[in-house]
Amino acid sequence: MKILISNDDGYQAPGIVALYEALQDVAEVEVVAPEHNNSAKSNALTLHSPLYVHRATNGFRYVNGTPADCVHIALTGLLGYRPDLVVSGINNGANMGDDTIYSGTVGAAMEGYLFGIPAIALSQTEKGWKHLDAAAARARELVQQMLVQNMVGRQPWLLNVNIPCLPLHELKPAKVCRLGRRHAAEPVITQTSPRGETMYWIGAAGPVLDESEGTDFHATAQGHVSITPLKVDLADHDKLGYWAQSIAQLSVKAAA
Repeated sequence: MKILISNDDGYQAPGIVALYEALQDVAEVEVVAPEHNNSAKSNALTLHSPLYVHRATNGFRYVNGTPADCVHIALTGLLGYRPDLVVSGINNGANMGDDTIYSGTVGAAMEGYLFGIPAIALSQTEKGWKHLDAAAARARELVQQMLVQNMVGRQPWLLNVNIPCLPLHELKPAKVCRLGRRHAAEPVITQTSPRGETMYWIGAAGPVLDESEGTDFHATAQGHVSITPLKVDLADHDKLGYWAQSIAQLSVKAAA
């Protein structure tokens, strides 16, 4: 059993260290992670500048690129073998609802999935690494259960997992959930630079819009670990027929 670990908080983040320590005796574990924090980089790949790989004193390898870069180069030549599982995290803060679109944590896991490898994105619901030991223990349990049930090494799948920041004995059983929704982000923040130029900072994430029962927001608020299976297909299958008819009508009008 071989596991590739990455993240978006950087190779020195407490979350990835805790994850490595939790899994190192479960399987052969390799860490390839960004040199610096790469939150909200989603699936971005670096195509117009070179990437460099260095090895830290603890054995972790780090890359001057995005989370997806790390997994991509690991799987296409750096490792020299194909891991059985890709695990990304543990992230410093939630990746629920719309967050998954922007998340570098999810992006790293998704890169493994795109290469046909089962992958898990792991996050804590709050920033600050509170009760990180409990989150790491739950991550270990999840991976072990999947090994026992022979869910690793077969068809690829992608799971987004969010763990409440609670002591281990207070964490409730995992629930499989759909993604919730957030309101639009807060307004952009503007400042003036020392040179008199206007600077823009992306605003904070919007408040929760849909936290109804069955969502990841609802499950974690109740103390459950949320597990959401994700897919990459962005096609709106329900509207294919509608758009086929609409485009056909536009084509007829254009011909007339």
